[in-house]
This record gives sequence, structure tokens and C-alpha cells, in this order.
Amino acid sequence: MRQLLLATGIAVALTACGGRTENAETDAQPATGAAPTTLADVELIPREALFGNPERAGVQLSPDGQYLSWIAPVDGTMNVWVAPASDPSAAKAVTQDTARGIRSYFWTYKPGVLLYLRDTGGDEDFHLFAVDVVAGGEARDLTPFPKTTAQVVGVSHRQPDTLLVGMNDRDAQWHDLYKVDLASGERTLVEQNTDQIAGYIADADYALRYASRSRPDGGMDVLRRNGDAWEKQDDIPFEDVLTTALAGLTEDGKTLYMSDSRERNTAALYAIDTATGDKTLIHQDPRADVGGSLTDPRTGTVQAVSVNYLREEWTTLDDAIKADLAKLEAIGPGEVSINSRTLDDQHWLVAYSAAESPVKYYRYDRGEAGAEGTLTELFSGRPALDGKPLVPMWPLELKSRDGMTLVSYLTLPRHADANNDGKADAPVPMVLLVHGGPWARDGYGYSSMDQWLANRGYAVLSVNFRGSTGFGKDFTNAGNGEWAGKMHDDLIDAVQWAVDSGVTTSDKVAIMGGSYGGYATLVGLTFTPDTFACGVDIVGPANLNTLLSTVPPYWASFYEQLTKRMGDPRTEAGKAWLTERSPLTRADAITRPLLIGQGANDPRVKQAESDQIVEAMTAKNIPVTYVLFPDEGHGFHRPENNKAFNAVAEGFLETCLGGRSQPIGEEFKGSSITVPTGADGVPGLADALKSHTQDVRK
Repeated sequence: MRQLLLATGIAVALTACGGRTENAETDAQPATGAAPTTLADVELIPREALFGNPERAGVQLSPDGQYLSWIAPVDGTMNVWVAPASDPSAAKAVTQDTARGIRSYFWTYKPGVLLYLRDTGGDEDFHLFAVDVVAGGEARDLTPFPKTTAQVVGVSHRQPDTLLVGMNDRDAQWHDLYKVDLASGERTLVEQNTDQIAGYIADADYALRYASRSRPDGGMDVLRRNGDAWEKQDDIPFEDVLTTALAGLTEDGKTLYMSDSRERNTAALYAIDTATGDKTLIHQDPRADVGGSLTDPRTGTVQAVSVNYLREEWTTLDDAIKADLAKLEAIGPGEVSINSRTLDDQHWLVAYSAAESPVKYYRYDRGEAGAEGTLTELFSGRPALDGKPLVPMWPLELKSRDGMTLVSYLTLPRHADANNDGKADAPVPMVLLVHGGPWARDGYGYSSMDQWLANRGYAVLSVNFRGSTGFGKDFTNAGNGEWAGKMHDDLIDAVQWAVDSGVTTSDKVAIMGGSYGGYATLVGLTFTPDTFACGVDIVGPANLNTLLSTVPPYWASFYEQLTKRMGDPRTEAGKAWLTERSPLTRADAITRPLLIGQGANDPRVKQAESDQIVEAMTAKNIPVTYVLFPDEGHGFHRPENNKAFNAVAEGFLETCLGGRSQPIGEEFKGSSITVPTGADGVPGLADALKSHTQDVRK
């Protein structure tokens, strides 16, 4: 059974719109033709090519191999398309969304039936819809209840007509578990969640086998099913919760996989005999946690695992796919992912990309008896970027002031690195791009944001500061209690490295990021007000007390994690810490230009977070430009809104750092952009707003 436990835990708590050692080996290819010597020599890449709708995304094969599917625009809105696997040119749209569009979908084992998730205006109340591509007709909402966030727990080829879904319509904090009929939409209660279960593991016949439950001390209990009740089987201490988790059962239910950092630092993958409890080490790496895995679609046995330190590295465990993976690795120096595998495992849908190469999709037909198969290129995700002056991303290992290794990534403008060696020929302005979470990480790969900023003349530096995940529990836990403390020191140390290395100069550095990265931006302008020339905050919290008092109710399972890693607003000491580490408390220290972007429906970082800092600055006559989208949430999902905000940010950064910008022009068309405050702070913004007709689509 495919375990589809949606990521609703602490690891994505504040992640949103936004990974890169000196002299590290890289597979970046040298640019062809004469190397540009000035920014003007480099072709300006249109924002539409970078941030507009991709031509195709999320390409998959159905489990029976009959259909090829993808997400692509219909009249400018992303919808699901389906074609016979033998004839991609015969594709037809099978959904009819005209508003936010569809961003994720997957096939069931019922022939011709797929599912997709959709929220309203970015509120993250994701409903689950079913589409029968054979029978046709409109999509069916399988979770038609208000204020409900669906969690898909299991899909099994042994139960092709049903699936397991968690729904929180009875209790907003906890998801009850249901079996849902794909044809009728009828739901049957499997378990009412009165035990505060955070996540379930069921076998291929939908029998409940394991579960996890958070504890008041921030740790986690691993539970095993015994008849109709749960009994505690294992204990995960607080310090291991972000790096230890159940990872699924094999088809026969005899093996439980677990990612585990207990009695070690980095998370290793183990196989546990469900009958005896014997535990076998499958793979480990002292540098980083075990991350991704490939499992046999028929047996659920893990066949390969990945570890991502500087770059993702795969290790094959099953010789049956060794030739296949070797064939895929030969596509190029970038990174390969397998989007889907048919149930008979004869056909794979493969995606390939590199930092300077947007995604391309391939069909892979496996060979006989372990021989390599046949690879057929299907589509480019963004053909508009073919031939454009995209640039490499360079992995780095930087050192913090107290000796910690900070895996980071540097992207340089093409004209600033003529010999393509990852070292700046002369200093250029730089954007410190801070990831969200903070319990997440930056990594190598294609990034429209990095390419956009580099094309506009800026070096881009992204830093995995302490508290980031993926590098072992010690590194993650080193961030506990260090918001606006050592986590911020790491960012400052990285900036100093860039100045000392000749990447940039100390007066030409901006800080920018989304979610926690937005918070880091506000911290940069309030706690270290002379370090950055300006800042761009996207959906970042300004007041940590109000942040923790307004989290979504279904975050209850990891709320204690939040309070122990930050501060507890239920105690006087916790309130004091949260107040002291809140940028709002130091708003009057801001002296550098600030651009804020916010979604009005953000369920994680409420609009009030941005409103508070804007009001505080306005009251003290401190200039700020505030961009608000009424049909967005935690980040800007609609391409029209994303392009609109980036058009504003581009002009803002040009004024601050002196790069270049593409005029706003018609970039607001189709967007819902509003600018409650500070339109005069960005060249051309006020005029563009005068001629703009707002288009709100939820």
C-alpha cells in the first residue's frame, strides 16, 4: 500500500515560498560562446518565463500504465490533463478549475480514477476530489465538509475501490479516520480519534497497525494496534522527534521501516520485523539524514535510498533496479526523480533537472531480467527557458563563528563569473535568500527565484543555518531557543564570508525570504539594522506571541514541539522570550527600506502579523511598502499574483541594490494585488496600480 501521510507536521510549520564547500566539486557545464563582461551583455529573462504557468508539471503514469497525466493550463488556470499512454497528443483536460488551479494530484488503483487536493483562497482547508476519466463528468468532493483539511492515509491495490482519509470535521484538532468509497463518496468510520493520534499506519488491507501520538513533553509515543486498542510500543524523545518517524509497511505487513536518530546523530533507515521486533540497519550516513526512498510498487520493499548533504546521492539496495538507476543517472549531471511506477513495475515516469536546467520528463520502459531499459524524452516543463542564460548553483561548506558547518549554496550572475568556476570575478550586489520552516532546508536544484535574481545582477546566497533539518538532530536542535539569536548569527557569518571572499560588498546586501525567511528578514532589519541595505519579507511573522496563539487547530499534535523550540506563551517566561525575539518589539530600529508581501487568508502566519509591523512603522513615520493579496494564503500560489509581487520586488531591489529590472508593464494583469501602504516607495508601482483592474480568484 502507498502510505500517503500528508506533511502537516512541524517540519513544514513555517515553510513557504521561498541548499548550496568551497572548492566543492560540481557538474555545472561551462557556458558556450563569448562570456559576458557586463550585466547588459546578458539577456534579460522575462518574468513570465520564470514565474508564469509551466507548460506541463507533475507528469505521471497511472498504475495500470494506460494513462499519462500532467498539470497544464486551461485558459491560464492549471488543471489536470490525461492522455492515452501511447498517444500524449490526444490529451484532454479532465478538471475545470477556473480560480486557483490544481497543484497536486495522484492516481488511485481504481482504473481511470485520480484524486486531487484543493483549498480556497490559500486557507489550507484542502478538500479531496475524485475524477473518473473514463466516465467523465464533474469532480466529486470526497470531503464535503466546512473547515475540513483532508489527510490521505492510504491507497492500496488490494482495495482499489476505496481509500483511507483523515477528516477533522468532528474535531478541528484531530482527524478521524474513514474508508471512502471512490464511486459514491460514501464514508465509513474506521476510527474516531479520541486518543489524539497524530498519524496512522495501515496495512494493504486497511487494517490499522501503528500510530504516533505526541506527548506534553514534546516527545512522541509509537503505538501498536492490539485488537481494538492501542498499546505503547516505543518512545521517541523530544530531541529525536524531527529526525525519527515511522516510514511505512511492506505489502505483507511483515516489515516496518523506520527513520531513526536515537542513540546516534543522523537519522538512519531501519527495517523492523513486526513479529519479533528485531531491528536491522538498512542505510546510514554520518553527514546527513537518510531522506528519500524507492519502494517496489508490488511488495513495498525499499530498493534504494537517498542522502542529501551537498547534493542528493542515491544508494541502490536491490540489484533488480541497479541497471535502471544507472541508465537514469546517465541522463545528465543534474538530479533524477521517479514520479511514478506502474504496478507491474515495467514503466516509470522520470523527471530530470539541474540548477541551470528546468525539469524535463521521460518515460522509461524497463528491460528484461535486470537489463537496462529504453528511455524516451516526453516534455520540457518550461520550454520558454530553453537557451536562456541560466547559471549554475555552487554548494559550499561555510563555518559559523562557533565552528558549526553551514551547508550553503551560491548562485552568481553570469557576467560575474566569466570562467564559470563558482568564484566571483568582482563583487556584485547580493541577496541573502533565507529558507522557511525553519525546520526545513535549502538544497541544490533548479530555482526560478535564484535564476531570476541572478539574471537581474545579484549573487544569491542560501544558508542552512542551525535549526535546519537534514543534517542530523544535533544541528537541528542547536536552533532551539535561538530565533533571533545564533540562528541569525549564522546568517550574518555567511554574509561576512561573502564579503571576505569578494562575492559582494558590505553595503550591497539585501535579505529576503518567505515564512521563517520573512521573519529572518524582519530580524535582520530590527536586530542588526545596519547590516542589510534593504529587506523583502514574504508572509513572515512579526510577533511571536500572536503567531503561537493563532496557529491552525489541527497543529495540536505538534504544538508542544513549537513551544519547546521557541517559547511557551502559556508561561510568563515564555511570553517574555517571545516578546524579546519578536521584530515588532524593535520596529523603531528599522532604518532601511522594507517590502512586505502577505496573503489575506494565510492560516499559519495571519495577516495580522504583517499588519502589526506595518502599523508600528507607520506610526513612527518609517517608510514601508506593503503588498496584500486577498486570494492568497501562505505564499503566492496563483502565477498572476506571484509575477505581480516579483515585479514589485524587482523594482524595489533595483532601487536598493542597483541591479536591473523589467518594467512592471502588464504584469499585474489577472492578479488581485493591492498595496495598502507605500506604493510610492517602488518606481512605477503607483502608476501601474491606477490602471489595474483587480481580479480575485479563490
